[in-house]
Amino acid sequence: MPTLAQLRELQAIAQEGLTYSRDPFDLTRFARLRDLTAELLAEQTGQAPATVTGLLRAEEGYLTPKVDVRAVVLNAAGEVLLTRERSDGAWSLPGGWADPGESPTQIAVREVFEETGRTVRAARLLAVMDKAQHPHPPDLWAVYKLFVQCDLTGAGGAAHAENLETLDSAFFPVDALPPLSLPRNLPDQVRRVVALARDPHSAVSCD
Repeated sequence: MPTLAQLRELQAIAQEGLTYSRDPFDLTRFARLRDLTAELLAEQTGQAPATVTGLLRAEEGYLTPKVDVRAVVLNAAGEVLLTRERSDGAWSLPGGWADPGESPTQIAVREVFEETGRTVRAARLLAVMDKAQHPHPPDLWAVYKLFVQCDLTGAGGAAHAENLETLDSAFFPVDALPPLSLPRNLPDQVRRVVALARDPHSAVSCD
């Protein structure tokens, strides 16, 4: 069975071929390569083949990693803000996919407000991680994760905003984290970015 990295490379080849080729026979071959890759990706990730095929067919242009932005918010006690995901009932740093038209810092601030009801100010970039370099569950996409430190500007107590993605939010000691949503963040990642946030002289961590 090919690895996820190999399948993503095949997907990139197919998509680039469909973008830049002009020969109708080559376009047919690249389209078939894309659909075969989708079938194999479905097996690897446990998703429905039709769903994966539809997602890959919707992609156009040169294939690049998707960007996931996560906010790292600490309270006065040094506890980290987490949100409880509706999708799996587990917890994660506030955040989500980057949207066109917004900077990473704008996304981090907005996601904290939308998911927790708290207002923050973006302070600095803490880390950039390639999701494939960490033991997350298999993912269809290649993903870069940006972790942005954000400082509370309003009350840091109990608050939660009603929304479609999260159920609750709360601060937790880093040595007593609740069950985490592993597709979104891992315990080691949370501990790592919290340590960076606590050190005002730390450099951006990048892998």
